[in-house]
Amino acid sequence: MTTNPKVDLFRTLALSLPGAIESAHQGHPDFRVDNRIFATLSKQSEGCGVLKLTVDQQQSFIEELPAVFSPVPGGWGRNGMTLIHLEPVDEPTIHGALLTAHRNVTEKLKPSKPKSVSGPRSKPNL
Repeated sequence: MTTNPKVDLFRTLALSLPGAIESAHQGHPDFRVDNRIFATLSKQSEGCGVLKLTVDQQQSFIEELPAVFSPVPGGWGRNGMTLIHLEPVDEPTIHGALLTAHRNVTEKLKPSKPKSVSGPRSKPNL
């Protein structure tokens, strides 16, 4: 079996991100942080990677580079899952797209700040 250099590059770049590991989902390679998937190679046989983007990010990526990015067909694509067509794309674009997907997952992992019940802190009236 011959390997696709762009698939290998996608894998290398995904694994270079902080905390990223390779695992598998439904028999396909995926990339995770704290067991949360941010990218997969489920479409590698078609020369594509898959990124977990927000709907707004997906729209922006597609508008900027329509030959490189497209929604995954069906409901997953309507929810932000995005194909990155690896043949026409350069390394900085792959890295930037993976970094965006990685951040989407890591931002959700950060503990949220406690909500203030009483508003801004002030000295109590004594």
